[in-house]
Amino acid sequence: MAVHGDKREQVVAWVLDCIASGGLGGGDRLVAQEIASATGVSLTPVREALAELAGIGLVDLLPNRGAVIHRFSKREISGVCRVRKSLECEATRWATSRIPIESLQSLERDLAKIDAKVKKGSKPIKQARAADTKLHELIRNHCGNPFLERELQRLSRLFRSLRDASWMKASEGPDGNRLREELEEHRAIVRALLQRDATQARAAMSQHIRASVQYWLRAARSEHAHSSSIDSSV
Repeated sequence: MAVHGDKREQVVAWVLDCIASGGLGGGDRLVAQEIASATGVSLTPVREALAELAGIGLVDLLPNRGAVIHRFSKREISGVCRVRKSLECEATRWATSRIPIESLQSLERDLAKIDAKVKKGSKPIKQARAADTKLHELIRNHCGNPFLERELQRLSRLFRSLRDASWMKASEGPDGNRLREELEEHRAIVRALLQRDATQARAAMSQHIRASVQYWLRAARSEHAHSSSIDSSV
């Protein structure tokens, strides 16, 4: 059973990597046999992986069409960000006194290295993405509330998928400064955590999520993109 679960996770990771790299986007079909061939696993874990991704909203299972990557509307992205803000800001507040100082100092060094590369004109997207994941995992794993931790773990794949799509857009177009902005947001959160200032850490996380939603929305490819005045405040 564990081996079967590992294969399912392998397929989930493959789909997420394809989304992150731009190889798959909203509306694209996911053919089980093709995925099985690409990943070297049987059809059963492929189907289980697609069901798991459907459970968090990344995949739609459609009659007579099969599985497709969900195309997020601006309204849906706004809703996701509201949920993220509610959960993650509270997790940040609770984790402030629990995250080991050594872990925060290590992350601070990682962010400094990324900053040095950005100042030289490069766009270390892979390293920045790893630091972002590390920060949010530290907060989630030290929030002290197992129910909140499990829910954030379940939704983390959805959050990361939207993040990766938005970062690709930001790195390619006029929003190239987003990498620098997000780096500063991360450093503000880490500084507050190092100071054990729960109020400031929560506020910094809230600001980070508010800024992120603008880029998640910008990356959305929705048939409702022409709709007027979708509320993006979170």
